[in-house]
Amino acid sequence: MQTAQQSSKEDILEYLLKHTQASALELADALEISVQAVRRHLKDLEGLELIVNSASVQTGTGRPQHIYKLSQQGRDSLRKEFVDSYGDFAVSLLDTLAQTVGHEQVSTILRLQWQRKAVEYHQKLGMAPLQDRVAMLVTLRKAEGYMAEWHPVESNDSSDERFIIAEHNCAISNVAESFPSVCGHELEMFAAVLPDCTVERTHWIINGEHRCGYLVQSRKIK
Repeated sequence: MQTAQQSSKEDILEYLLKHTQASALELADALEISVQAVRRHLKDLEGLELIVNSASVQTGTGRPQHIYKLSQQGRDSLRKEFVDSYGDFAVSLLDTLAQTVGHEQVSTILRLQWQRKAVEYHQKLGMAPLQDRVAMLVTLRKAEGYMAEWHPVESNDSSDERFIIAEHNCAISNVAESFPSVCGHELEMFAAVLPDCTVERTHWIINGEHRCGYLVQSRKIK
C-alpha cells in the first residue's frame, strides 16, 4: 500500500518531468503541501540521485531558492512505470520481421497498425465537440500508458479552436528508438482521428526534448 510520503515524492517527480524544473516553493504551491514537507522529500530524492539541484536563484532579501530538476536516473526510473513491459519483445519481433521481409515492409505494417488504432479511436470519439474529443483522446492515451494531458490555446478568433496535447513519456519508446518511422505514423493517426483539424508536432522526445507535443487546430470552413 502506498503511503502519503511515497505519493508526494512521486507527485514531485511527475511535476518535474512535466515542467522540467521547479523550486520548493513552486512544488509546495502546485502540490498543496507545506514547503517544509517538500524540502524533506527533495532531500530524500536527492539522496536517491533521482533529482539534482541545478541552480540557485536569489529572490528578494531571503535566502536563495534552489531549483531542482530530474536526473537522468530519475527520468528513466519514472518513465519505466509507463513503458510497455513487452517493449523489448516488440523491438525484437520487429527486428526479426525487418531481417525477414525488409524495413519497408515493417514500416507498412506499422502504418497499418496505426490506421487500425485511428479507426478504434475515431469510433470512441464520434463527432462530439472538438474539445470533448481532445479530452477523450487524452483519456484513451493515458489508459494505454502515456502520461498525457491537454490544454486549450487562447485565440482572438472564436471560430479558431486550438489545443495542445502533451505526452510526457512514450509508452512505445523502445520501438520508437529502433523504428523512428513509427512516430510519423502516430502523427498521421492523430490527423485521421481528428479529420476536421490540422495536427502539427511541436515537441519530440526522440529529438531529446522532455515531451512529445502536438498542436491541434480546427480547420476553417471556407
